[in-house]
Amino acid sequence: MKLKPIFALITAALLSNIGAEENGDAANTIILTEQGVKNLGIKISKVKKANFEDSVFAIGHIKPIPNKHSVISTRFSGRVVQTPPIVGDIVEKGQVLLKVESRQPGSPPPIIDINAREAGVISKSHVTLGQPVDPSQELMDIVDLKQVWAVASVPESQASKLKIGTTAHIKVISLGSTSFDGKLIRMGSEANHESGTLEAIFLLDNPGLKLRPNMRTEFSIVLNERKDVISIPRKALQGDAVNPYVFVKHFDLPNAFVKCPVVVGERNDRYVEIKSGITRFEEVVTTGSYFLSFTQGGGVSLREALDAAHGHKHNEDGSEMTAEQKLAQEAGPEGTSTEGATSWNSPIVLFLIASNVITLVLLTIVTIKKSP
Repeated sequence: MKLKPIFALITAALLSNIGAEENGDAANTIILTEQGVKNLGIKISKVKKANFEDSVFAIGHIKPIPNKHSVISTRFSGRVVQTPPIVGDIVEKGQVLLKVESRQPGSPPPIIDINAREAGVISKSHVTLGQPVDPSQELMDIVDLKQVWAVASVPESQASKLKIGTTAHIKVISLGSTSFDGKLIRMGSEANHESGTLEAIFLLDNPGLKLRPNMRTEFSIVLNERKDVISIPRKALQGDAVNPYVFVKHFDLPNAFVKCPVVVGERNDRYVEIKSGITRFEEVVTTGSYFLSFTQGGGVSLREALDAAHGHKHNEDGSEMTAEQKLAQEAGPEGTSTEGATSWNSPIVLFLIASNVITLVLLTIVTIKKSP
């Protein structure tokens, strides 16, 4: 009687339900088709060591610089005889804004040009064609917007941490993802007792005059900077405060991503500090990471993908099949697979093997004693 095939069959049967505990890698690996990657818009970013900024968040608005504001008026009475520019028009210094027909005697009456004293944007206009004007009227307001103030409402508890020259990353909501860097030039003269905040005023250059007064803004005010901190983009982090995780690109398989729990540290407006869970040599999913949390994969199992990539058999958890596992699979009934068997080196497996050997020995001894 050949005991080896029987022994392999018994062992494989006993091990068939044990491998589930070692299938964590398979459960956390999502394999997509190339089309699936495109549909989710998957984008990858390398984990990196960088200077990490500890910051405080605040909201605010854009404000014109007070001493870069001019008012247009006339020194004589008359009537507007040329269509004036309108609010929002950009004008140059010395540009003719109005033509006013004077009430002084003459035939025809003299027409006087009113010019812009400074370059800028017309913020207010109080005059139309044919309107009578006199020296007591403000006809137009012009504001120079080449530089503007970004005014942040900072909680009083954080205001003491700010110093003149502090940098802030400023996002203007109406301009989408566009961000500006400004320097703190002054603090407000008094606090707002209702909101418990103090104004912090940052100077911003305004190329293209995209920034306009009263635009709403979000501030990430840099308090200090630490060097060589492992960090990832904020949108790569998924989960909640208790169980945060990221999706890491599989080191071997194409279009495969592994869900990795992480321990996070500080956060700012752009990055999250990673204390453990991944290394700086890995690549994380940024765009499309949120949708990966809900996908069930592209219909390809981890075992099938590894078999195709490496040209030999693997277990369901992605580990390579040992010689004993291959033997047990070959000895199994037709159509039965033991590919998911646990490693034969584990204590449980060794115990089961020893138990089977002892049982077979005892059965053999009993058989021999009973035989004539």
